[in-house]
Formats: sequence, structure tokens, C-alpha cells
Amino acid sequence: MVIHGGGGDARTWLRNIEELSSSYTVYAPDLPGYGNSQPLNGRYYIPELTDFLDDFSDNLGLERFHLVGHSLGGGVALNYALNSPHRIKKLVLVSSLCLGSEIAFWVRLISVPTLLRFLGAFTLSVFKGIKWVVKKVLKQVEFVIPFSPASVTIGGSVANFKQQTMILADRFAEVLPPTLLVWGARDGIVPVRQAYAAARLIPDCQLKIFEKRGHNVYRDDVTEFSNIVRGFLN
Repeated sequence: MVIHGGGGDARTWLRNIEELSSSYTVYAPDLPGYGNSQPLNGRYYIPELTDFLDDFSDNLGLERFHLVGHSLGGGVALNYALNSPHRIKKLVLVSSLCLGSEIAFWVRLISVPTLLRFLGAFTLSVFKGIKWVVKKVLKQVEFVIPFSPASVTIGGSVANFKQQTMILADRFAEVLPPTLLVWGARDGIVPVRQAYAAARLIPDCQLKIFEKRGHNVYRDDVTEFSNIVRGFLN
């Protein structure tokens, strides 16, 4: 199962699904508020998204499965694996949240409630007209393209003005499945040093760094990423 990040939906995994489906049955849910999924009431906190993943897996009748998560989806996947380690065969975290406190300033900025309310009223009307500007400025636009309503509130769900709000590093000594961390050395959203630190703490962990890539390595190098994941899962 592959879990998308905070500004995309399941479609961001399509090319990877094409690569991996020759070896696996791949499930790619839209998290609540993204794609074709109904929104949640309130903010999109990781525990609530984890509950959604649990229900989704139950409805599919999956007892044990591999789990891959990117960014916000990585935080959800990590939280799920810590809470239900008996259900996860292997875990792949890609530029994941919840490993440490640091996160890009602009994500912390949009956690401010007043700004969130402003964005909620403003973004829907002008986003299509400015997204090309955002793309040119940010370069790493996973949080905002493709746009979903939940993207407006995601900052306040995963961070405050100082740091990420859910940090799971103190639980890494618990029973985790074999874990692969995949990161871009140029990640401007979640710094790569968090991956190095987590790799030292997670008991059964491998680390792969894409030296010339940023936050979206799974989309930037589809075939290489998919081959690395396939090799790890096998």
C-alpha cells in the first residue's frame, strides 16, 4: 500500500504503481479530504488519518502488507506501523514527517490559525491562476500541486510556528518492521539530516539518499526508486 503526501492524492503514485504492479498488488488510497475521499470534520491530524488507514485495510481484508508513505503519508505510515506492527511486513518512508522537529518555514507559517482562515477563503478562488508561480518559486511543490481542499489546513495539522507537532523518534526502539528510508539530499521541506538520525535509531533500517533530488524522489526518479523499493521488499 502506498500513501500520498499532504498536497497530492493517490494519482501522484501512478507511475510507481505501473512499475511495481508487475510484482505486487498495489493499493493507493486517497486520504480523507484528498482526491475522491470525503473530508474529515476539523483538521487532518495524523492519528485520525491513521485510523482511516486502519479502516481502509480492514475493509480490503488485508491482514499483513507492505506499507510505503511519502511526507505526510510517511508520518501516517510510521504511526500505523508503531501502533500495529503485527500487520506490516516492511515499511518504506520517503521524505517522511514525524522523524524530527524540523520542517520548512513556509509549512510552519501556514500553521498560524489566522493565516489558515485567510487561505481557506483566498486559495480556492486564485490558486489556479498562481500555481505556476508557486511551482517556479518553490521547486518542490508536493504540498500544493495537485491541489486538494485539505491542503489548505495541512500546515496546522502537522506543525506549529516552531516545529512539527508529532515527533515519533522516541518510539523507534519499539518493535518496528524492517524499514527503508528514502530521501533527497536537497529536500527543502524535511531536512535529510532527520533521515540520518532516524537510521541510527531504528533497529532494522536501511537508508537510501538521492544526492541530486529534493522532496519528491519517488516522482523524480520513478524507475530507480521503484527498483530500490522492489529490492527491499524482496
